[in-house]
Amino acid sequence: MAQQVRALYGASLSPDATAFAHLVDDGGYPRAVQRFLRGRRASSSRDVELPVEGAVSRVIHSADGRWLACEVAPGGGTRSQIWVVTTDPDDRMARRIDDIDRIDGIDGNDAGTAELIAWDGTRVAAILTGEDGVGTSCLIDPADGQCTVLDRRSGGRLVDAWAGASLIRVGPRGYHELIMLHGSTEIALLPSDPGSTTEDGVILDDHHPRRVRHGPDSELYYPGADGSGYVRALIRSDNGCEHARLLEVTATPDGVSYYVVAERPDCDLDAFVISDDLSTVALLWNLQGRSELQILEYSDNTLGEPIPLPGLVASELSISAGGSMVAVTVEGPSTPRTVELVDPRSRQWEPIDREPSCGPIIPGSAATTLEIITARDGLRLNAWLYRPAQPTGAAMIYLHGGPEGQARPGYSEIFARLVGDGVVVLAPNVRGSGGLGRTFVHADDKEKRFGAIDDVADCVRFLVDNGVADPTRIACAGWSYGGYLTLAALTFHPELFAAGVSICGMSDLTTFYRNTEPWIAAAAYPEYGHPVHDRELLAELSPLRRVDALTAPLLVVHGAMDTNVPVGESEQIVDALRRAGRDVRYLLFDDDGHGIVKRENRAALATAMSEWLGKAVA
Repeated sequence: MAQQVRALYGASLSPDATAFAHLVDDGGYPRAVQRFLRGRRASSSRDVELPVEGAVSRVIHSADGRWLACEVAPGGGTRSQIWVVTTDPDDRMARRIDDIDRIDGIDGNDAGTAELIAWDGTRVAAILTGEDGVGTSCLIDPADGQCTVLDRRSGGRLVDAWAGASLIRVGPRGYHELIMLHGSTEIALLPSDPGSTTEDGVILDDHHPRRVRHGPDSELYYPGADGSGYVRALIRSDNGCEHARLLEVTATPDGVSYYVVAERPDCDLDAFVISDDLSTVALLWNLQGRSELQILEYSDNTLGEPIPLPGLVASELSISAGGSMVAVTVEGPSTPRTVELVDPRSRQWEPIDREPSCGPIIPGSAATTLEIITARDGLRLNAWLYRPAQPTGAAMIYLHGGPEGQARPGYSEIFARLVGDGVVVLAPNVRGSGGLGRTFVHADDKEKRFGAIDDVADCVRFLVDNGVADPTRIACAGWSYGGYLTLAALTFHPELFAAGVSICGMSDLTTFYRNTEPWIAAAAYPEYGHPVHDRELLAELSPLRRVDALTAPLLVVHGAMDTNVPVGESEQIVDALRRAGRDVRYLLFDDDGHGIVKRENRAALATAMSEWLGKAVA
């Protein structure tokens, strides 16, 4: 079976739709590529060359089409830098612009991290975070690195900026709100609604289209320039309802008002993007994990029929300045991530010459089904079941990260490899998962986490009761929070599992709080509990404190560069198991971080899991 997988994703269209940039993952670290659709360079491409080795996680066109900004994590770690290049393929210039040391009050350029957000006209909108964990939202001139600070606060995250106004997300995980900064004024955009999440937004303008942001007089244009003093924004939020929807908010000197632009009663709005001329909005809906693409004509709020997607799952929307083209990443169980382009009015997909994606696949989407599991307390969970053509009786329950992540019918080379080995894979959405409404996402907060651990046990019951797997040959695996939940399931329900795989997972919530990045710790209090006030709960939920109960053979995997879940979380559980004489293997990737993003490492991980489970359960 071929092991090489080529994935294309994260596209950014040029304003005039004549080119697009995207990320390619086909060997080494993911990199950025610029492709040309029209003009004299049509059908050609170039690699975006940066003088730093590491994973590129984002690339964005500037509003004037002259620049590309790239976010890159040197050495595969989790701390990033921002580099800019011009869109001229003959220009080899590459400049790093996130010089934290140039900003008063931020400690340590090398110790900090930079997050690429967007472009405010010809300036890069970014968040620079120092060692103290305080995020500085700012605008950076790509030509000279001059930095303008917009906001600085712990837990603050810049979402959008334009000509003197900016949107800042505040609050911990699961309780996010958006505020608008306009000069010295700070405006709360929505009524207080504890437990709601307002994630994304974009600033609009009633008097000048967004494309003027890159014009020579763009500094003259600011919201309310005619004296009206009001600012509009489009935002995605579940404030006041169960599922995320699209709202238009208007802030005036007399107060804030909003109305619903688009919503569905039974599913979340996953993502949206609006063209610079404000003519076209592309919407991605999340229907129990499957994606649906719709186009909204913003002038009259006409919502078109869904455009059929060439894959079950879609993400990472981009749109041209005039709304003539939309780019989206699509994938499915048999299709690695790939970038597709569509004309939103003709609904026709653009043919793109590219090397075909290859690698291990799950043969046919018919092998993947959506299942409903009833937990012991009656809560309904959904799960994606991947059945091999020749099952051996072995099964693996795979737990996603987050915990606000979601199991969806996308592509996984790990799943493909295991299904090819005859192993059934069940990817459940236990309580706390995203995409299923705000009540469900909060169903595992703090002391409710015991219910999420029991959900994993109920997934075993589902496999056994439905004759899907041999009860003596069921394994559990997961990544990040899913790695933690795997360890928890193996210690709270040890009799159910024949083997386990923990990838970059927390083993002790107390040491996790002590050693993770400070901004990650602060954001996690409502989710896991406070390290002081809830220390007894954290101890009770920590697998390391119950290590004597863990008897199943365990494969532990980590990236040495991980600062989200520090590598010590894996080392301490491995040491404890070895002292207890348990069967444990430790796989450490020296040149990778929390995501295990290097292609060769991901292939090695899939092989290691296949061999480990083959020995234990297959």
